[in-house]
Parts: sequence; C-alpha cells; structure tokens
Amino acid sequence: MYSTVALCLGLLASLAQGAAFNKHAALEDCLSGSSTAVDEIGSDDYNRDITPFNKRLSFLPAAIAVPTTVEQIQSAVACGAKLGYKVTAKCGGHSYASLGLGGEDGHLIIELDRMNSVKLDTETGIATVQSGARLGHLAAELFAQGNRAISHGTCPGVGISGHVLHGGFGMSSHSRGLALDWVKGMEVLLANGSLIHTSAEENKEVYWGLLGAGSNFGIVTSYELNTFEPPANVTWFVASLPLKQNTTVAALEGIEDYVRNTMPAELNMRMYATRQFTQLEGVYQGNKTDLEAAIKPLLSKIGGTLATSQTTTWIKGLEHFATVKLNQTYPYTQVQEQFYGKSLELSGLNGAAAKNFADYWFNVAKQETAHWYIQMDFQGGKNSAVWNADPDLTSYAHRDKLYILQFYISTTDTPETGFDFVNGWASATTSALQADDWGMYFNYPDTQLNRTRAQEMYWGKNLPRLQKLKAELDPNELFYYPVSLSPEASPELL
Repeated sequence: MYSTVALCLGLLASLAQGAAFNKHAALEDCLSGSSTAVDEIGSDDYNRDITPFNKRLSFLPAAIAVPTTVEQIQSAVACGAKLGYKVTAKCGGHSYASLGLGGEDGHLIIELDRMNSVKLDTETGIATVQSGARLGHLAAELFAQGNRAISHGTCPGVGISGHVLHGGFGMSSHSRGLALDWVKGMEVLLANGSLIHTSAEENKEVYWGLLGAGSNFGIVTSYELNTFEPPANVTWFVASLPLKQNTTVAALEGIEDYVRNTMPAELNMRMYATRQFTQLEGVYQGNKTDLEAAIKPLLSKIGGTLATSQTTTWIKGLEHFATVKLNQTYPYTQVQEQFYGKSLELSGLNGAAAKNFADYWFNVAKQETAHWYIQMDFQGGKNSAVWNADPDLTSYAHRDKLYILQFYISTTDTPETGFDFVNGWASATTSALQADDWGMYFNYPDTQLNRTRAQEMYWGKNLPRLQKLKAELDPNELFYYPVSLSPEASPELL
C-alpha cells in the first residue's frame, strides 16, 4: 500500500512539474512570436533587471519582457493573460517590497526602463513622457528642453510610474503639489488588451483611479504632464535640533503649529533623525535671506539653529538631494540596501501621540544599535499646494494628512528584531489616535501587512470606489500583487 501511494504521489509531482514546464515553454514561445525582447537568464540585462532595491526581498519571475514600443507591451501582456500569468510592470525597481518584481515569484515582468523618452512642447509647456523614465532623467530633460519642471521626489533612479501613480511627494511638494497633481493625461493598457486615453475629461473614473492606485488597473504607457517654470534660485539648508526627552513633545507641537499655520508655500522641509542626531532639512524656493526670515520663528520656538545653507540653481538643488548623478537612464545599476520600512500619514503629532512617539524614541530607539532613521515630511498646512489641490480629482487618499512619517531600519538575515522595532514605534504613536487621523503611504510599502489591512491603510475612504473600478477593469486580477486591490468590496484576508 505504501509503495502504491508513494508511486501515485511521485507521478502527481512529475505531472505538476511537467505542466509548469510546458506552461513556461508556452510563455517563451508566445513572447518570441510577439517580437518582444526577453532578458536572457544570466545576461547582464537580466541580472540588472532582477536585482531588487531591498536585498531582503528577491523574487524569481517567470520571464522579463523588455518592450520598446506600445505594441510590444500589448503583445507581452496578451501572452501573460492567455497563459494564466500575473503581469507586473516595472519601471524603476525601487519598491521597498519589491513589488516591481511582483512581490512574489512567478510573475511576467514588463520591464519598461528602455522606454524613457521625454518630449517637451515648448509652446504649451506639456511634456509627453514614456512610462519607463526615471525621475532624474525627467528633471534633466525638462530643464534642458525648455527650463521647465514638475514636482517629484529626490531619488533620481526612481521610476516615474510607481512614484506618480501612488502620490509622488518630494522637496517641492509643499510649494508645487504631488507629482500626480501634474498629470494632465495618460495612455493606459487595460487587462482586456485595449489601449485608452484618460484625463479629467476623458475616461474620468479611470484617470481618478490611476492617480493614487495606478498599479492595480493596467500599464500606463505614457504621460502628458503639465509643467512649471522653476525658480531661478533655491536655497537648501540643514538646521540642527538638539532635542531631549523632556523637550521633544513641546518641539513637536511647535513644529505642528508652524507647519499647519505659518510655513510659507516657498518652504519645503522634513525632520530627519538617527540614533546620533536630529535635524530639519529642506529647500526654500528663493534666496538665503528670505529662508532665514521664514524659518526663524520656528527655530526660535523649538531651540533649533540653522547649521548650513546654500543658494544655488534649480538643477544644482536637485543634484544636492540626489547625491548621485541626476540624469539616470538605461543601463541602470541598482544600489541595494537590506531593510524594513514602514510609513504613517498623520493628521498631526501632538499630545499623547507625541509623548508616546518621543518616549519610544528616547527609551527604545536610542538604545538600538542597528542603523535606523525616521523621516517626517511636512506635506500639509494652510499654505501647502498638496492641501490646496482638488481632493476629488485623484484617488490619493491621504491628501488631508499633515505629515508623511517613514520608519527605516537596516536588517540582517534574521529581520524579526527590525520588524518589532519599527512596528513597536508605529504602534506606540498610533495608539492614542483616532482611525481617521492616520493611514499609510503606498510608496513606502509595509511587507508586514496582510492584503486586507494594506488596502485599508493605503486607500482609506476611497477603497470601496477603487474596488468597484478594479472589478470593472480587471476582475480576474491580471495585475495582481500581494497587497493589490481586491475587486468589488470583497477583500481577501491572506
């Protein structure tokens, strides 16, 4: 009896392996027939494209298609749909959760970074940008072609698509809004194979859904971006904050009052802290004299001092925060880190929440010897372009939040200690808050969330409407990843 059972199990395993092999062979044949280039396993391109930003999260795709035309994207996606593969678009590859590699093994990856052209219409100020462009390349080209810009993040190797489609905060957002606020229109390939154009006037619901939750509905192939003329001069700065446990709550409350009520539109700023130091850093869209006048009331109130500042050009200001070459494009070598990250979007940080945050900071975090940092971006306030934009135009759910707070810790091969450290700090902070007072930012994805909780945290009040749109556009979840939207109000608890 045992031999018979073992023989049957072995036969079933062999059949399963054979089916998987045949399915993969069929995918290779389909992609070959579509005229879409595919990374050859072991090649330099394959090794670059498969390398995750977060070394903790490596995944093995079924194949990596490398299109150079929209038609090739369509053909590759059709192959995945026909053969039952989940399809994932990858642009920059900087997801904390390796979502550009599917967030799990076995996806068909559509590597977009060879499609990176930026074309500015100098008459209208509208740029047409392919969806594989990286932020540094976008910034350099807009400036070179016509002295134009959009608001975006500081890391030049980050891809436009993941960044823009889920928010896109950066060092000009307080002045100029989120990256997604500059999107006039998009061409997007849907799960049914159709290519449509979306804007605030055309396919409006798809436009709304893409700008905040875009990785769930299709593959954007190009963007039309409104642009602005950047200021001739900007001033970057660092201010030292010698905080102590008994002064931190008052400092946090002073910062909140300033950000909410006083911080001028020209000022873009965040608080950054490690075990060794705490500082404010940012950029003022103007000269040093005006910066000093703008920030003096805050520094006087919280005991900070302006440590260094420099007035420079727009491009030099971008290069300062980039820390590497700005104009990044193919071939791109991924700089890797091994870490766990988490975010909170907060309506404020005062009272009991501020005390809990500060107590954990000084009683726990200051004793942790692994490399960690916190970064609190000042998103909102009465003078913030993020707050003053139309909240109903996009599905970005946390435009009303004052802060985007990020926790980061380097991890080893046993990362559980890092998980506990970050989650303990976040939980201490939110324990005193009402549910409506906090959420999470998708561009800092948390690998410890299950699918149901992730959707609630990232998309908040917009979740039911987004799930309805998912059911209409991708009911079979071709564009799936572990924390993607579930269709139509039936979140799956994993």
